[in-house]
Amino acid sequence: MPSRRRTLLKVIILGDSGVGKTSLMNQYVNKKFSNQYKATIGADFLTKEVQFEDRLFTLQIWDTAGQERFQSLGVAFYRGADCCVLVYDVNSMKSFDNLNNWREEFLIQASPSDPENFPFVVIGNKIDIDGGNSRVVSEKKARAWCASKGNIPYFETSAKEGLNVEEAFQCIAKNALKSGEEEELHN
Repeated sequence: MPSRRRTLLKVIILGDSGVGKTSLMNQYVNKKFSNQYKATIGADFLTKEVQFEDRLFTLQIWDTAGQERFQSLGVAFYRGADCCVLVYDVNSMKSFDNLNNWREEFLIQASPSDPENFPFVVIGNKIDIDGGNSRVVSEKKARAWCASKGNIPYFETSAKEGLNVEEAFQCIAKNALKSGEEEELHN
């Protein structure tokens, strides 16, 4: 019997507005960086075909407007997610401090079957700004936070320069895939 493994993987990107979530998605999917900042209204998604171990998957990457008032997108938006990406700007302590809230919000809304092991990936974006001189969140501090939350994989990126974006999304796809397959075993 052919395996009925799901080929659509749903990834959700959360973080304050202005941290570059949309730019990261565009850089990964379209290899383009746009300086035009348009706030995402409600939710938006991009898809990308990903090849992994001789299988083809469609990564569906959902972006929500960072404004808290859109958190009422709630359950339908979060439901069925295979991986959650938390993004902050390394030049903004507030966006880093808010990672906790975004993570909690996701766990409440998505209510994954195994919250302890649900795959998150953290991205510290905008490492290119001011040659790194305006940075306020150290890599050490970010890694410590990730370690305290169950060793969340951590990447530092520049959506503008395309730095580490591909690597981060490869990790995201791999974790989404693992989570999707475990989910099927439990269903």
